[in-house]
Amino acid sequence: MQPVQILDKSFVPFISEATIINKIKILAAEINKEYNGKKPLFIAILNGSFMFASDLFKELSIDAEICFIKLASYKGTQSTGHVITSIGLDANITGRHIIIVEDIIDTGKTMHEFLPQIVNQQPASLKIAVLLHKPEATVHNLTIDYCCFSIPNKFVVGYGLDYDGYGRNIREIYQLHQD
Repeated sequence: MQPVQILDKSFVPFISEATIINKIKILAAEINKEYNGKKPLFIAILNGSFMFASDLFKELSIDAEICFIKLASYKGTQSTGHVITSIGLDANITGRHIIIVEDIIDTGKTMHEFLPQIVNQQPASLKIAVLLHKPEATVHNLTIDYCCFSIPNKFVVGYGLDYDGYGRNIREIYQLHQD
């Protein structure tokens, strides 16, 4: 893995594609075991989680459904502090086992604002699966049930994560180069 340039920023290799896929397979095995016979509904948060959600879903052997919603709170490399719902949830989740699929949780603001909307619809259960978690950046109290990687509080791109819309198509995860 070589460094990459995205717009005006340089990024260095951080997590390889093989390492990501291996962790997803382990996570899927855990979900397969825990949700056998429960037919969960996965709610993937766009745009960032699309690669993670796709690869996770391909590894599931249980009966499950997936839907997508769009929430956003980033502009450039910084959180805006405001969560915007662009595409809403159109599935009936009352009495369903729900697993929210998110690419990254840093401050936790997006999840903190979104979770009450889900809880109000009275699911049978609610869990969060995340590719990346930045524990030192998290300011909202959240229970993350499935986490592939805990990472330092540094900006990352690739594997669905972007910098101003670019870099999502990179198969690995890169970290912002600090001079």
